[in-house]
Amino acid sequence: MGRVTATAERTIDAPAEKVRERLADYREVRPRILTEDYRDYEVVEGGEGEGTVVRFKLQATKKRVRDVRATVSEPSPGTLVETDANSSMVTTWSVRPDGNRSVVRVETTWQGAGGIGGFFEKTFAPKGLGRIYDGVLARLAGEVRE
Repeated sequence: MGRVTATAERTIDAPAEKVRERLADYREVRPRILTEDYRDYEVVEGGEGEGTVVRFKLQATKKRVRDVRATVSEPSPGTLVETDANSSMVTTWSVRPDGNRSVVRVETTWQGAGGIGGFFEKTFAPKGLGRIYDGVLARLAGEVRE
């Protein structure tokens, strides 16, 4: 088994504090910025940053659906870490200032399968997840413009 990593990044025309605030709102904002690849999204506990627990299904590919139950931690300002209780998947969202703009980066890592299946997972899963995250980041950019 090897570690698999998927990343996406986008510069958003809004101050970092505003972007951080919106990204940490799992109750109101997050459902609006998630793409159709996310289903049955629900806030189980909290709803604002650290301590929030969310549940959803992520349609990673046509055949692969992940049942996610993520607990959110905030190890430093501008960084949200979502740790899935159902797998080794960890997603880190970071927002850093770039003048009056923000750079938002999302990175997901997990322990991939072994053998030939693991080879294909490591080769194709990051591209598919990157595409999903590009959509979420585009919606986040629209959300902070409003």
